[in-house]
Amino acid sequence: MTVHPNFPNTSASRSVVRRSGLGALLAIVLVALAACGTTQEKTIPDQAPEVLFNRAMSSLEGGDATEAIKYFDEVDRQHPYSVWANKAQLMSAFALYASNKYEPAISALDRFIQLHPGSRDAPYAYYLKALCYYERITDVTRDQEITEQALKGLQDVIRRFPDSQYARDSQIKIDLTRDHLAGKEMEIGRFYMKRNQYLAAINRFRRVVENYQTTDQVPEALERLTEAYLAIGLTEEAQDAAAVLGYNFPGSQWYSDAYKLLASANLEPQESQTSWLGQVWNSVF
Repeated sequence: MTVHPNFPNTSASRSVVRRSGLGALLAIVLVALAACGTTQEKTIPDQAPEVLFNRAMSSLEGGDATEAIKYFDEVDRQHPYSVWANKAQLMSAFALYASNKYEPAISALDRFIQLHPGSRDAPYAYYLKALCYYERITDVTRDQEITEQALKGLQDVIRRFPDSQYARDSQIKIDLTRDHLAGKEMEIGRFYMKRNQYLAAINRFRRVVENYQTTDQVPEALERLTEAYLAIGLTEEAQDAAAVLGYNFPGSQWYSDAYKLLASANLEPQESQTSWLGQVWNSVF
């Protein structure tokens, strides 16, 4: 082994050499990490608002929503009082929505609505906010808070902008959302029925008939009411539920099932104008 002439050839000296080399290497790594930690994102130079906006739109159309958001936000930062800034705020929210970043999108839309309540784009801002909830509606086995927020947002669009192009689509989505909420009530009601908790089940099915009359869940809710009322001995209520079912959905399988249930108890459908079902029937069906 060749040793530097001025450095003693001992095991201790070789250990010093190794420690010295390791220390130098660690110092280089730490300097490199420090440099990485202080590296800042390249700032976007000041440009005309339309140039920044068009760059953002190109990025969005090219599928790079992150880049688009950066340039939309830069329009707002560099030119906060321009017409372009208003558009950029809304498009930034759309890019967040398109990226499934729903909560940031809602925050951006709330800001836009607060700053520009009279804007011609306000109807779209409200509609897009409702979509941020609607797109996250989960199956009926899960909590339906998001579904409730979607319904509220869609109703807000129709209430505020009934003649807008977004009102019709909002109504279609409201129907689907209400059917989903009714489905949740039915799912819970069926859960109680399986456990012979008939009063709890009746409360759920009654909510469907009272609050979601136009949904596809109503025929089953009426049949389940017939079944639950019979189980606890409320025969008149059972007959009434079957009568409402037969009058409004005469050809359904649910009415056929309800009729068979009553027949097995030597009963037949018979309406009652004084019951809660009769009141709903008179006001809705």
